[in-house]
Amino acid sequence: MKALYPGTFDPIHYGHIDIATRAAGMFEELVLGVYARPSKHLLFPVEERVELAREALKDVKNIRVMPYRELTVKFAREIGAEVIVRGLRVISDFELEFQMALTNRSLESSVDTVCLITSQQYNFVSSSIVKEVAMLGGDISEMVPPNVAAALARRAEELSGLSPVSLRD
Repeated sequence: MKALYPGTFDPIHYGHIDIATRAAGMFEELVLGVYARPSKHLLFPVEERVELAREALKDVKNIRVMPYRELTVKFAREIGAEVIVRGLRVISDFELEFQMALTNRSLESSVDTVCLITSQQYNFVSSSIVKEVAMLGGDISEMVPPNVAAALARRAEELSGLSPVSLRD
């Protein structure tokens, strides 16, 4: 059975990797779908997010990383996935994931959602926290793989010359 683990992965972190590798152990193939058109502001373009995820997951043979631009359930059907995998870190994640699962089920009844609880050592890690700590020069080595830490350091350096006003745009 094939599963889809969708998200923006801006950037991928150890919490994502934890969910992806555990899901890869449950399914024949796991596609990590990197969503290209979210409504939120992103730090990395989709191509870079795909490459960061591919490098971070290169040792897991049954994970394929792909970008997508359409509805998640439509992408799931296109790639032949029967299951959407989502990660839960904290209780507040449940409400959003529950609502998304019901919406996806109403749009495509043949695709189910499976939620995995993030391992305890990663339940505080989010892409927003990783970006904030990295942009302020903090140590993120326990939150992200080395390739992601390097990409964040480069991005922080690129953005360091910008004024706070231009960072909000």
